[in-house]
Amino acid sequence: MLIDVDEGVQLDVEVLGDDGTAPAVLLIAGGGWSRDWWDDDLCARLVDRGRRVVRYDQRDTGASTSWPAGAPGYTGAELVTDAVAVLDAVGVEHAHVVGLSAGGGTAQELALTHRGRVAALTLIATSPIDPDVGELPGPTPAAAAVFADEGPGPDWSDPDAAATALVEAERPLAGPGAFDEKRIRAIAERVVARSRDLAASTTNPFIVASGTAGPTALGELAGLAVLVVHGTADPLFPVEHGRALAAAIPGARLLEIEGMGHQLPPEPTWDRFVDALLEQ
Repeated sequence: MLIDVDEGVQLDVEVLGDDGTAPAVLLIAGGGWSRDWWDDDLCARLVDRGRRVVRYDQRDTGASTSWPAGAPGYTGAELVTDAVAVLDAVGVEHAHVVGLSAGGGTAQELALTHRGRVAALTLIATSPIDPDVGELPGPTPAAAAVFADEGPGPDWSDPDAAATALVEAERPLAGPGAFDEKRIRAIAERVVARSRDLAASTTNPFIVASGTAGPTALGELAGLAVLVVHGTADPLFPVEHGRALAAAIPGARLLEIEGMGHQLPPEPTWDRFVDALLEQ
């Protein structure tokens, strides 16, 4: 369903599972990811375990409002208030918020600025927004190249070429042996079919400032149930980022997944991942 979050801005939201009485899980995807990247089978596992799953297309992704490629008309702060608007629209007072990569940064800000809306927090393959954490290792050259501007992109009007481009962008971010090409290709094809503007999706989220104008002191999250999930083979945010994030939040638990890269936890790890998430 499309919801209005601002004048002229709509987000496409999907609710899976219970009609409203089950505990809610709000999924905030990484930069450029539509809600489709939250794997259907993984979402079904959460529903089967008694959760109401809410996933949505952020600005410039999927069926939500988009801006011309290279000219996003919003800020990172608005991505945070968008998450609140999604909860309001589906009648959820507070949710277990799950953020991946850039979505993990948004989730940290959400917990700091709207603590009462966050029942628990799971942060996947992300990095601390708190500058007091200190310097952390940078990405590998292969991971950095995914986000480098290297001339004209693919022909986004060609569905096959577009899906292939999305698949190949994910490949170098996955851990060794953790890239499920068939599963990723199926998701990519759905993303292509649903997206308003793939050029905007693959450009604008990375132009929006990554910094925050709000609070960043992660120690303020003491008392909140927090799970940090990080792969030992993450080439974009090396595992030290996950360890530092867990150390910065009093009481946070750290789940390191051997061989996982900068990605959603691979399917063979889902039992362990879901069990840890639902312990929150």
